[in-house]
Amino acid sequence: MRSYNIIGVMSGTSMDGLDIAHFTLSEREDKKWDYKINHAKTIPYGDKWRLRLSKLRNQSSLIFYKTDRFFGQYIGECIADFLDENSLDADLIASHGHTIFHQPHNNLSVQIGDGNSITAMTGIPSVTNFRAMDVIFGGHGAPLSAVGDELLFSEYDVCLNIGGFANISSNQNGARIGFDICPANILFNRIAREFGKDYDENGTIAESGKIDYQLLDKLNKIEYYHQSGSKTLGREWINDQFWFNVRESGISKEDKMKTLCDHVGSQIGNNIEDLTGGEGSVKRVLATGGGVHNKTLIDHIKTHTDVEIVIPDDMLVKYKEALIFALLGILRVKNIDNIYKSVTGADDDVLAGSLHGNFSDLL
Repeated sequence: MRSYNIIGVMSGTSMDGLDIAHFTLSEREDKKWDYKINHAKTIPYGDKWRLRLSKLRNQSSLIFYKTDRFFGQYIGECIADFLDENSLDADLIASHGHTIFHQPHNNLSVQIGDGNSITAMTGIPSVTNFRAMDVIFGGHGAPLSAVGDELLFSEYDVCLNIGGFANISSNQNGARIGFDICPANILFNRIAREFGKDYDENGTIAESGKIDYQLLDKLNKIEYYHQSGSKTLGREWINDQFWFNVRESGISKEDKMKTLCDHVGSQIGNNIEDLTGGEGSVKRVLATGGGVHNKTLIDHIKTHTDVEIVIPDDMLVKYKEALIFALLGILRVKNIDNIYKSVTGADDDVLAGSLHGNFSDLL
């Protein structure tokens, strides 16, 4: 089967930076895929981009359009520099973009990072805008990692990603299901900034605090956690439904961090237990995303599940989401459905992604 060299690009809600990675993806006879991570890099956002991205949802339509275009140019420039620095070539670019609005109940999920600009800056065809088609078909447009979990990591019983939000997927009765569990690093990073830090390294701030059980009880009773089926979270939900509980608690910063850590740990652990059926035969969970480096969080997860949590090499931990979008991109080009209705709740499986450039060499 043919192999493809693909650039995967991810910008997460934690706004740590732009993840760029070069992968070789090869389709197997059983329709699963093999991968190799060749080179990868995270380009931290400076204050300028961090501010523009965080404030864009409140700006005018003209500013929004300009930022979409400029961010696409920025992504393209970063990719071109990355390829040049590492003497690499690529057949395709697949870019998630940066989410500004995620409101599936209003039939919209919007990511910026203009694909035309990416292709113009690199000369490489690109695929962007992966969520919109699924939302139009009545889905949540997320989590999109479940397709990659099925086609790349099916040897694991559960795949868990702890990024800005924690999401999970598993094959249940022959169908892949997945959903957002809870906010994660987006919470920890917000508290860490009150300490003048970008994040809580190793969970040391959380470890210094104590759990406030009154706040913990309020958080665990939030309606979202008691919903079943397809469900996703966005920054808007945190602001509208979650954060006021933390803000009004009146407890110390350290205790907020510890309580949030236990809240996230318990939600993740309990959902793992639900998907694996609890104790019994050996079960394995593949855990990736920046949150796996938070030792305190991992310890709290393990208090709520006895299932084996496998943390892979650091390259996969950091760049699995970029890998997933590289896969979604080539599936789109090959006209293979790349979003499952069993995950998002859409009316049908979806072929998602907007195409930019000439794809004749890939067909």
